[in-house]
Amino acid sequence: MTPERNDVRRGVNPERNDERRGVDPEQHDERGGVNPEQRGVRQGMTPERNGVPDDPAPGGGEGQIVVIAKEPVPGRVKTRLTPPFTPVEAAALASAALADTLDAVARARVRRRVLALRGRTGPWLPPGFIVLPQRGDGLDERLAAAFGDAHRAHPEPVVLIGMDTPQVTSPLLVSAMDALTVRDAVFGPAADGGFWLLGLRRPDPALLLGIPMSLPTTGSEQLRRLRAAGLSVGLLPVLRDVDTAEDAAAVAAETPSSRFAATLAGIRVGAAR
Repeated sequence: MTPERNDVRRGVNPERNDERRGVDPEQHDERGGVNPEQRGVRQGMTPERNGVPDDPAPGGGEGQIVVIAKEPVPGRVKTRLTPPFTPVEAAALASAALADTLDAVARARVRRRVLALRGRTGPWLPPGFIVLPQRGDGLDERLAAAFGDAHRAHPEPVVLIGMDTPQVTSPLLVSAMDALTVRDAVFGPAADGGFWLLGLRRPDPALLLGIPMSLPTTGSEQLRRLRAAGLSVGLLPVLRDVDTAEDAAAVAAETPSSRFAATLAGIRVGAAR
């Protein structure tokens, strides 16, 4: 969730939670990997056609999901993709990833959908979203402000995600919101050591401010901060965010019918000519 890296760093291995009611105790095996056999409906891991549900995901329509994102302007987003991609191509991939993410949020049955945006909106924004400007300098400040602004306007639990996991699904987002009915927080670790999702029943800037960002330990530090505050934390499956060309290829292969995959395929075709 950094401007370029989506706040995900290498090396995270979140501790296994103790007994939990809302999210099954451990979706991670002893090595920190995901055990698909333990994924139930509550974890949102029901099969979906092409990675996107045909119908809205199940859920009670409570809470709110915030997407924190940057306007996909060439040279300002996905700079780690250049090279091999040009700034224009990297921005096109960022726009597709953002559109896929917003689509998943739009299909999730929650009460409120928010885009905390740095920049201006574009054709990638579907209807039904409230747009708030990002505030703060460092990413920890902007994350804390996004949580706080959304919660002040609508005092219900908040689930926040970035724009770099276009493979995210509506049921997975609903499972995060469901977890907040029995947990204080929900945490989605990323494959490279950070986090792709953070949900808080009662947002507090102290839970985020001062967390070192853009480091291999960002995710583990954030999880440690939550637990040090005495919060019960539900864990979601590990997802891979798009930082590098290798990430882009892997995520596109995982969701071949997504906008992101189609955009990447178009770029490859153009390069081959």
